[in-house]
Parts: sequence; structure tokens; C-alpha cells
Amino acid sequence: MSIFKVGLTRDFLTPNGKLVYKDIGLEILEKEPNVEYEFLNENHSPITPDMIDGYNAIISLAPLYNAKSFEGINNLYGICRFGVGYDMVDLEACNKANILLTITKGAVDHSVAEATITWMLSLSHRVFEKDKLVRDGKWSDRSNYMGMELRGKTLGIIGIGGIGTRLVKMLETFKMKAILAYDPHVDKSKTKSLGVQLVDMKTLMENADFVSVNCPLNDETRNLIGKPELRLLKRGAYIVNTSRGGIINTKALIEVLKSNDIAGYATDVFDEEPPSLEDPLFKLKNVVLAPHCIAWTDELFEEIGRTVCNQVVQIARGEVPRHVVNNEILKRTKLKKV
Repeated sequence: MSIFKVGLTRDFLTPNGKLVYKDIGLEILEKEPNVEYEFLNENHSPITPDMIDGYNAIISLAPLYNAKSFEGINNLYGICRFGVGYDMVDLEACNKANILLTITKGAVDHSVAEATITWMLSLSHRVFEKDKLVRDGKWSDRSNYMGMELRGKTLGIIGIGGIGTRLVKMLETFKMKAILAYDPHVDKSKTKSLGVQLVDMKTLMENADFVSVNCPLNDETRNLIGKPELRLLKRGAYIVNTSRGGIINTKALIEVLKSNDIAGYATDVFDEEPPSLEDPLFKLKNVVLAPHCIAWTDELFEEIGRTVCNQVVQIARGEVPRHVVNNEILKRTKLKKV
């Protein structure tokens, strides 16, 4: 039987060639007799054809893929994205090249939901401001920094998929007043069983004390939250973004933050990553930032790794892998067993 060759993008490794993460499930590939894996020789983005030529599947962390990435490439059956976002992959280019794109749906739900609550509590209890009071010797100023509980407040979730659903379940103990959701692609029966009210964007923004952004970035959601939506929020409202930069219009967001028309913003994501050190968000005291890693844990990477490696094994066996993004490819591409 032929060997199924798997390439992992070079950003899984340190400059010294050591695995960055504790466990990404590679033993699953090692147990499969006809599967061999190796790391790409270069850490370059966008991916070029010479980097991936000869592989049957690519496990991909962060690099970009465009139409040129697949020129002249044959026998590449799948790009297996290490995560759930796939805005870095040109889906149309994958379709034209008959390459499956998979994501690790479900593997990130717990960690990202937990991280969202971390942001909510950090903002509402003014954790970083209070830390600075102690370090600056301003102990007596503490009465000027009262926090706000989640109890009795309203959360608005934009995108009630796996992460949003897990978030709702985790928040039960906090006894929030209501949870609203905006998601034009979700059936009301699903949200009703969760105790979530499915509403329009205007209703959500007007009533939410916290807004959690959990939808993917695509043509439909780019600049979904702009100046009109932001102006609907209460002055005491907070926004948490663990999804993607570009969903919120940054210029409009900075305006409402500067004028204190909302209480604060926590984000793990930016329009450009890494952002410029001159990014205006860096200068605002009511903003909390993380370098697209707020949800990163050893447990998260282990779960994602096992999911993605099992997808590769499924492809190698000629099976349809779980969580294919471009299912239309399956109608014209027959997977071959190694």
C-alpha cells in the first residue's frame, strides 16, 4: 500500500525545531502504519506550491493560503485547519483545486467559553485597574473603582454556535437576568431549549450589559458591528471579542471607547495580527488585550490536535473526515484509500 504523506506547517515548531506545544496528538498519526508526517521546511506565509508539493494532507496552524498556493499541486486531499477559524484559507481556491478544508469544530468550545467568562469578570471587576492601584501605591483610591457583578445582568451573544452554547451553560451559576442571541442561521428551537432569546441585532445591543462576539469572520459578518450598532449600547456595557478582528468596525469602536459611551472592551483578536504598536487601542484604559491566545491551554491544544489528527487518518483511509467546510467537494472528489 502507498504511503500517505502529511505535512505540518512550520509554525508548530520553535526556531530551534522543537514542538511549541506540549501535545498535539501526533501519536495518532504514528500509530497509523501507512501514514508518515513531517514539518514543512519553511515558516512562510502565504503558503507557496513548493512548500506543500508531494503531501496528501496538510495540518495547518496559522499561515495563509491563496489561489497561487495550489498551482500545480496534485494529490493533496485536504487542508486540516488546527482550529475553527478558516479566514486564512481561500475557500474558493480550495474548491477549484478539489481540496477538502476541515476545521476542529467542537474542540475549542470549552476553552474559548471559559476565556470569555475570564474577560467578562476581568472587565466587570476592574481587575487590571485594581492591580495598578496597588502597584502605584494608590490603595486609598480603591473606593473609586467599584466593580459590577454578572448576577442580574443581560448577556448578548453574537453567533450562538458551539462556543456560544457552551458559554450559556457555563454561565448558569452566575444567575444572569437574561441571555440574548443574534444569529440568523440558528433555529429558534435550539435557543429556546437553552433558555436563550433569539432576537434581532438592535434588541440585543439595546439590552445587553455584556456583548460576546462568537461568530466567524466572512463576507456576511465583516463590519457587522459598526457605529449604528455601537451607539445602541448602554454606557455601562462591555464587549468581549474572542472571535476575529474585522467583525467590529475598529474606527467606530475606538470612538465609543474614547468617549466612554461604553464601559470597556476586551479582545483577543485584531484587524491585523500582530497589530502595530501604534494601534490606538493600546492607549485606552478601558481596553484589555491578549495576543490571540486568551483561550490557549495545554488541554485545548491536546483536544484540537487529537481532532485534527483523526481527521487526517480518516482521509488516509478513504473516509469522509468530520467537520468538512466545503462539502460540495465531496460530490466530485472521491477520497482514495492509501
